[in-house]
Amino acid sequence: MKVVINDFLSIMIHQTDLTLTSYIKAKLAPLNIAPEQNLILLLLWEKDGLTQIEIAKKLEKDKTNITRMICNLEKKGFITRHISENDNRSFNVFLTEKGKKIGEIIKPLAEEFNRTVCAGISKEEQQIVKQVLLKMRQNVEKKCIEPK
Repeated sequence: MKVVINDFLSIMIHQTDLTLTSYIKAKLAPLNIAPEQNLILLLLWEKDGLTQIEIAKKLEKDKTNITRMICNLEKKGFITRHISENDNRSFNVFLTEKGKKIGEIIKPLAEEFNRTVCAGISKEEQQIVKQVLLKMRQNVEKKCIEPK
């Protein structure tokens, strides 16, 4: 059986991810924000004051990477961290005025990006894509926890 690289869905998904990431990276570059930092800001615009652990869980990233991204956003003046009132080992992350203000620029960019990505794709097709991608993730996650 001949293996053809374009027959693998995983490769098509990876190539699509690279294309999407490259596009949004170029749009965010003038604002000095990386795509992954943008995800943190999007979460905070949705609900300010999340803990670093909550952010890590929502983005499915390890705490070390989240801490690094949060430190970078803090240095840029977009967020600030405060020790949690409930747990002094934890930090809550809040938007600064600068972070709130940049949302006025980035939110429309994110909406335009989503419209561009979903152009010509019906709501039903979008739902099917979400379901298929979720099944793929579950297949891999299940495989990772199966005993050898």
